[in-house]
Amino acid sequence: MANKVIKTEAEWRAQLTPEQFAVTRKKATERPYTGEYEHTTAPGTYRCVACGQELFASEAKFDSGCGWPSFTAPITGPAVAEETDRAHGMVRTEVLCSRCDSHLGHVFPDGPGPTGLRYCINSVALKLDPRKK
Repeated sequence: MANKVIKTEAEWRAQLTPEQFAVTRKKATERPYTGEYEHTTAPGTYRCVACGQELFASEAKFDSGCGWPSFTAPITGPAVAEETDRAHGMVRTEVLCSRCDSHLGHVFPDGPGPTGLRYCINSVALKLDPRKK
């Protein structure tokens, strides 16, 4: 993993759109079925919108029907960090960018093989780097 990216709230606000800031820095959630990458099937690498770290490969993306882009696994183990999230009266596993601590979404144990996991990620927290043909 590359060095940690640490910025002030003012620096993040200057870099990110208001929606990106709300999701990545304040742990908001975009509305389901509205995200740019919900139905994207283009090959490439999904990066953190805040710091550019590689997070997910398009080959790990699947249509879970949940309203957000879903992946079976991160591109590498260290690409994401996980924390327990007890917000909203439930216990979930939050997924964060390991480089800049941006909130990405949550991971659930109801995905397809080979991992059985569903990384449910906000589109606004991602930037697709398309693979050249």
